[in-house]
Amino acid sequence: MRESQHSRIGVFDSGVGGLTVLRELYRQLPKESILYFGDTARLPYGDRSPSEIIQFVREILTWMAQENVKMVIMACNTSSALALEAIRDEFNFPVLGVILPGARAAVRHGKRIGVISTPATAASNAYRNAIQEISPNAEVWQVGCPKFVPLIEQNRIYDPHTKEVARQYLNPLLEKNIDTLVYGCTHYRHLKPVFQEILPATVQLIDPASYVVKAAQKELEILGLTNSTLTLPTRFGVSGCPEIFTQLSQQWLGFLPNVEKIYLPSVVSSSFSMEILD
Repeated sequence: MRESQHSRIGVFDSGVGGLTVLRELYRQLPKESILYFGDTARLPYGDRSPSEIIQFVREILTWMAQENVKMVIMACNTSSALALEAIRDEFNFPVLGVILPGARAAVRHGKRIGVISTPATAASNAYRNAIQEISPNAEVWQVGCPKFVPLIEQNRIYDPHTKEVARQYLNPLLEKNIDTLVYGCTHYRHLKPVFQEILPATVQLIDPASYVVKAAQKELEILGLTNSTLTLPTRFGVSGCPEIFTQLSQQWLGFLPNVEKIYLPSVVSSSFSMEILD
């Protein structure tokens, strides 16, 4: 048990979006040690099939199990929507998703709720189902936003084109007079300055990242896994190019992370096939 308390919490996303969850972990659980993984070789997840997402998540969690994590947070709404229920019983540590904590927060703040997400998350109806299960009278409108993640990963947040894209995605929700907007993708918090220029000040912005960390804290306390000793430096790994992730993430982390290249089975297999085709 003492060894488990000192183990890291695993956090993963398709790219830099999960850094919003990582920052919340630093803020809310500063004594916990973290293993962060970005599946940048297979980014974005939002246009992937459910079977692909489940395969990717299973590979990531298998690797994290080998690294002896004590808990994993899926800092990815697409994975939470499409893979959480399928794989959570396959591993002997708790696996938390962002959707249920985000849905609970949304219904505490409003009744006319907009959700922006990847197309895969929107198609799953995961947020609508979770919100209306908690509050049957809530109205929910979902918009799939396929262009957001590539723009964020390309560091084009303040590009005028990004604001125009955001306006196109948000207009249908504004026409519904929403009072609450849920970031249905952890990447989207990076676009908060853009959203604030477009949305009325009365619209409450819900970032599931902060709420999933609150849920993680409660789970650790229940299981007796809260760390109270020396924190290890965060370990970063990616399936794609470490240098690109290092440079992109520095602005949101406030420091230059040391990032490892992690070789997952299907990523290696895909790269090998491409080399043969070349």
